[in-house]
Amino acid sequence: MHDSWKAFASLALILLVAFAARLAFAWDQERKIPATALATAPFAQETGNIAYSLATGKGFSNPFRRETGPTAWLTPVYPLLVAAAFKLFGTFTIPAFFFLVFLNILFSTAVCIPIFHVGKRVASLGVGAAAAWLWALFPGAIMVPFEWIWDTSLSALLAATLLWATLALVDSNRVRDWCGYGLLWGFTLMTNPSLGSLLPFLLGWAAHRARSRAATAPSPWSFAWLKKSALALGLAILCCVPWTLRNFAVFNRLVPLRSNFPLELYIGNNENYDDQHPRFPGPITKERETLRYFRMGETAFMDEERRKAMSFIVSHPRADLILFGDRFAAFWTGLPNALQNFLATDSWLVRALMLCAVLSGMGALAGIAVLVRRRSDYTFPLVAYPAVFPFLYYITHTSLRYRHPIDPVVLLLTAIAAQSVWCIVRPRQTHPQTTSEAST
Repeated sequence: MHDSWKAFASLALILLVAFAARLAFAWDQERKIPATALATAPFAQETGNIAYSLATGKGFSNPFRRETGPTAWLTPVYPLLVAAAFKLFGTFTIPAFFFLVFLNILFSTAVCIPIFHVGKRVASLGVGAAAAWLWALFPGAIMVPFEWIWDTSLSALLAATLLWATLALVDSNRVRDWCGYGLLWGFTLMTNPSLGSLLPFLLGWAAHRARSRAATAPSPWSFAWLKKSALALGLAILCCVPWTLRNFAVFNRLVPLRSNFPLELYIGNNENYDDQHPRFPGPITKERETLRYFRMGETAFMDEERRKAMSFIVSHPRADLILFGDRFAAFWTGLPNALQNFLATDSWLVRALMLCAVLSGMGALAGIAVLVRRRSDYTFPLVAYPAVFPFLYYITHTSLRYRHPIDPVVLLLTAIAAQSVWCIVRPRQTHPQTTSEAST
């Protein structure tokens, strides 16, 4: 029993299994797909197109591989990474694809480290190990590094690391730790701005805890927590300033991070829905809208998309409320019309992904209930992930990969719930044996 526990709680073993599972999936899928498709299809999206433009000396532009000019469709970190792969291995080549898949696998595997340590701190070593094992073997986490040459796997690592850093920051009085925290946030915002929705909640919680610790400190140090929090926030913003200035110079308007939110809002809220049939998706697609993008240019196009989306939202409140509920359900079940799609599909992988999405979502809700009941000091930052982050997708549109950055925390909450159930069930399992021994 002792040896099995050591194996279960071994972070090195968990990392090895996670890496092997992702590598095995990539190897299995690679054998089934023609090389010519692998060299081109994974890059046939905004990230790959902008990276191609960077690698060929045309700058951060052309998100659809047409000469449409500069863009702020994405923030720069991951497109620059893909562009570096193109420079090293050639544009749209198998070696470039394999290199990026390997990096995604490393990012995804490394998520086990922060989740293990957060679980250990919040609950116990067993919870940390269980959460890391769940992530190591989670079907979506195994599949995403190969399926998406996008920032998705890196975003999951950054989201988990931010939680780890936030909890660790509470114990630190060192200015350099708060500076490092701000720089980590700056890098995250330049990778996936959607995670920025968590910034005020995580930094606010860390500042509140630092203030509580400073309450007993001598008067000259009583506001040190405020200065360190402001420093962290300032550094996070400062990391974004060069990009924001570049956008202002290019578009003659303030685009702090990304420009494409109006399109995403319009895709989920458009005139093809109505109050009588709000659940039937209309023919508005990103592909159709990009034809207008080619004609109008990025700035004018996004202005028009914003106007149309807001007009629909204001004039169809009932339909928009129903769509909000449908997107909420889709976010946590993996697909719209979950039951219908689950029964209709003949793919075991799709069913496994949907089942895991539903069970982990229910597990996260149970984990939140456990933390609230225990009055855990760490309830607020953990709950912020499933409570705050998805809201952006409730009002626009969603897919399974959009949830991926917070899945490590969702699985951690599931592990907390599982531990609580285990603590209830285990005494009942051992009670008969104890009674029998007492009678003899």
